[in-house]
Amino acid sequence: MRILIVEDEAELCDTIAEGLELDGYAVDRCYDGKVAHELLAVETYDLAVLDLNLPGMDGMDVLREVRKVNQELKVLILSARGSVSDKVQGLDNGANDYLAKPFAFEELEARIRSLLRRSFVQENTVLVWNAISLDTAKRIACVNGEQIPLTKKELSILEYFMLHPTKVISQEELMEHIWNMEIDSFSNAVRVHIATLRKKLKQALAYDPIVTRIGQGYCLRREDTM
Repeated sequence: MRILIVEDEAELCDTIAEGLELDGYAVDRCYDGKVAHELLAVETYDLAVLDLNLPGMDGMDVLREVRKVNQELKVLILSARGSVSDKVQGLDNGANDYLAKPFAFEELEARIRSLLRRSFVQENTVLVWNAISLDTAKRIACVNGEQIPLTKKELSILEYFMLHPTKVISQEELMEHIWNMEIDSFSNAVRVHIATLRKKLKQALAYDPIVTRIGQGYCLRREDTM
């Protein structure tokens, strides 16, 4: 999942971003409201963590502008403006959640997981597809109850497949949701990580659960084709 952190306090922004990257998210950082508005207009994000007191453009104005064109993006306001009226205004303007500063990082993590589950009508933190289970909170994948050693990027790719179990997912879509904007669009990173993920899953399952659709992308193998 790809997240944009919009926070003008650079140290706090970097700390949040680094923590979420350790959780396996692809994270972009932004310290200015106007730049955030421009990024949200051209880049694809699953969720934005948005401060309100921003240079360039107030966070509430960023939120209003985003909601004019994008109703799908999950937005979590993270702000020192913690009054009831501030929270009501933020939620009424289209925020999906509101967390006041100071905050515990563990709570921010939990709220992000909750918002992303809502995006995919997911009711709990454990995804299951056939013999594979993936705990999105603990970032652990298992086959028949046995943990398999996946890298953070492999876990993120598997999670995205399991959230879209019937969909053919293009390489471009994976790049948009699993990598941040620093990745080279001509990189072979997707193919390399798919290959290593496929090898580990095949070894654990005794069959290859990932199907390559030439010219289209990848999908999980249907049970009736095994």
